[in-house]
Amino acid sequence: MGVRREAYQPMTIARLGELLADAEETVRWRLVAEFLEEYRWEPVDVRPGLLTTEPASTGDSRWDVFLAALAEHVAARDGRDGPPWAATRSLRRFWFPFDGPAARVDAVVNAPAAFRRRGVFVARQELEVA
Repeated sequence: MGVRREAYQPMTIARLGELLADAEETVRWRLVAEFLEEYRWEPVDVRPGLLTTEPASTGDSRWDVFLAALAEHVAARDGRDGPPWAATRSLRRFWFPFDGPAARVDAVVNAPAAFRRRGVFVARQELEVA
């Protein structure tokens, strides 16, 4: 008998949230990059389905808001509105995930609107996947 393999399923934003909850900070950024890469390779008509289910809390409100901003950001790149669950998430204090002086300036100038509006300052190039 052969080994039965499960069909490939791209990572959803909800699954990303689950993975972020248990990950160390450096691993979190690799998981975000993996999500972005998988999202990019999916057909445009499949992508909205990757964003529809609201992620459970990661245990860190900053990352919870980051997920909302990320969902809205990738949807906007596809010419769509973000998922409804993302509209209510925002921070009371600004968060600079990359916190050096040069990184802060870069993030203030180059943060995508979906992030900036929520108080998450991450430069656009930090969200680019090669």
